[in-house]
Amino acid sequence: MAFNHITFEKKGKLATITLNTPPSNWLTILMMKEINQVLLDVKKDSEIQLLVFDHAGEKAFCDGVDVADHTDDKVDEMIEVFHGMFRIMASMDVTTVAVVNGRSLGGGCELMAFCDIVIASEKAKIGQPEIAVGVFPPVAAAWFPKIIGLKKTMELLLTGKVLTAKESEAIGLVNVVLPVENFKAGVDKFLADFLNKSKPVAMWTRRAIMAGLNVDFLEALKVSEMIYLQGCMRTEDAKEGITAFLEKRKAVFTDK
Repeated sequence: MAFNHITFEKKGKLATITLNTPPSNWLTILMMKEINQVLLDVKKDSEIQLLVFDHAGEKAFCDGVDVADHTDDKVDEMIEVFHGMFRIMASMDVTTVAVVNGRSLGGGCELMAFCDIVIASEKAKIGQPEIAVGVFPPVAAAWFPKIIGLKKTMELLLTGKVLTAKESEAIGLVNVVLPVENFKAGVDKFLADFLNKSKPVAMWTRRAIMAGLNVDFLEALKVSEMIYLQGCMRTEDAKEGITAFLEKRKAVFTDK
């Protein structure tokens, strides 16, 4: 499938969406429509376990939603298409990963932060500078308090400050920071630890985590128990994993 603003690649259980309009990789309405099309296809693909958001060029993962799409005649469509990405991602079972080797600002930061895993290079710059141009980031306002807490959300969104990769890692916006040198190899090595696990067990694990995100502990535990017993424990891979452990051998998962 050919696209004008992104590329899409699938290799086994790994799929990659690459933002492909360097140097800034602006999220234009046209690019976001292409992303949404791919997300809907990925959602229906039973083979995919890991979806990576990568970027072309060495300067930016994404500098944000195109400012030209914020004008009165475009802003309604922009918000519908932009927020559509997050609505689809929230309904998906695949693990999502952002690979950031440059700037990740505004809407780019929101897309990055909404991914389950964020891998950044040491040169990455990350932030939500919208307040400097008189607006605020709705996704970050809704999502950041859940992942980095209220105080840091207030600080970042009300000042618009841009963080280093290490600062972002310290507050929970980034999972791991890798050296710029051999960054791609480092990313591949990090991702391998996800891809060698059972796809259905990973799916049930992610469902349990997300199901408990907005409820208290006892309700979250109740839901997690149900997912564990009625979902995870009914997979062949769960039985294989337990049997392999008892037999003191390496498990051979078949993604069933």
